[in-house]
Amino acid sequence: MGKVLVKCGIKREPGYLYFVNKTGDAARVKMKRPGMKGSFKQEVIAKCGIKRESGMLYYIDKQGNVAAATMSRGGRKKKVKKAVKKRL
Repeated sequence: MGKVLVKCGIKREPGYLYFVNKTGDAARVKMKRPGMKGSFKQEVIAKCGIKRESGMLYYIDKQGNVAAATMSRGGRKKKVKKAVKKRL
């Protein structure tokens, strides 16, 4: 699907959400469960230093590497309205 940018080999633990943060590093945060209060602070796992580009989706794949894929900006195609000629 996407291409691997940095090979990190991150080992995932259950109960955490893994992502690439704003600075381009691999991070994780504890997932909130029903009945839990408050928010949790993110923990940087690997310093990657990726330069983010718009239109790209950055994620951590199954092997624990940081990868990127182009975002699909889909949706329904809009109909083109035909020009109506006015009779005078």
